[in-house]
Amino acid sequence: MNKLLIALTLSAIGFSVQASAAESSSLYVIKSANINASAATTWNKLARFGDLGAWHPAAKKTEIVSGAEGKKGARRVITLPDGGTVSEELTAYDENNKSMSYIITDGVLPVTAYASTLHVYPNGADKSVVVWEGRFQAKSAFDDNTASDTVSGVYDSGLSNLKKILE
Repeated sequence: MNKLLIALTLSAIGFSVQASAAESSSLYVIKSANINASAATTWNKLARFGDLGAWHPAAKKTEIVSGAEGKKGARRVITLPDGGTVSEELTAYDENNKSMSYIITDGVLPVTAYASTLHVYPNGADKSVVVWEGRFQAKSAFDDNTASDTVSGVYDSGLSNLKKILE
């Protein structure tokens, strides 16, 4: 009985160490942009899950492949300029609070376990702040810096272009 208890204890310790190691490799990127346009105008530009290309320069084509626009569970495929694709699923959508969350289910980006939220906040008269944040892990073939730099680049280019379009 003591050997069984020792074995179970050691197994539990091993699982705790593995869980901690997995948690420590979780990465986080947050970016924001001040936009000289109302929160309503800004949200209207980026609110369509099925039209990322309306404001993000890396989206050559966006297509809803299942579900409905603005509804939890909708799935989209984004085609990039080089022909690569990214598949995503809408996990939350709140028109009133001007936010949406989604996950990447498959794609060419060097990330896995990716979950992200876009949120538009009012910032005075005819001004807004867009906050884009994501948690993810690097795919096994990539290091943390590559994964973080890629996501940062995606966020920076999208927010920069959104600002350019709206101002």
